[in-house]
Amino acid sequence: MIKLDQFLKLVGITATGGQAKLMIIDGEIKVNGTIETRRGRKLEPNDQVTVAGKTFNVGDVI
Repeated sequence: MIKLDQFLKLVGITATGGQAKLMIIDGEIKVNGTIETRRGRKLEPNDQVTVAGKTFNVGDVI
């Protein structure tokens, strides 16, 4: 498992945890099609994260 903010850094969406936090709080991130506002949300390999219209399969990254 990986936390949402860590995942955003891992895939290169953000450079810092602070940037990830702001994107998450602003409602810019969807997990499995639903806006996620918890940066500590734990992601499973079968989850999908969508940012700015681009979708990442968590299992393909971790």
